[in-house]
Amino acid sequence: QVQLVESGGGLVQPGGSLRLSCAASGSIVSINDMAWYRQAPGKQRELVAGITKGGNTYYADSVKGRFTISRDNAKNTVYLQMNSLKPEDTAVYYCNAVILAYGSVGPYIYWGQGTQVTVSS
Repeated sequence: QVQLVESGGGLVQPGGSLRLSCAASGSIVSINDMAWYRQAPGKQRELVAGITKGGNTYYADSVKGRFTISRDNAKNTVYLQMNSLKPEDTAVYYCNAVILAYGSVGPYIYWGQGTQVTVSS
């Protein structure tokens, strides 16, 4: 079975940094786009950053210049480097990937379980 597992969340002070990782595992044929989303209490889940298989990236305006998304295709892993963190960045962060699994007729969207990021002094 294909699964995504996030790691790297935690508590940091404003202005601090954190690096999230999300590794995909299972019977994977290929991975297309990968992305990070976040959801704060009482708010809708929003796209934070995404990256295509070829390495093209896109970001929400609120994180441009502070966050960097990257991927290691050999490791089936996507990363989110988070710098200059603000309290408003506090949320559960979820990784997302479009994956073609072995034996499937087409790609499917997979989600990780989420990792908590709390920015507070």
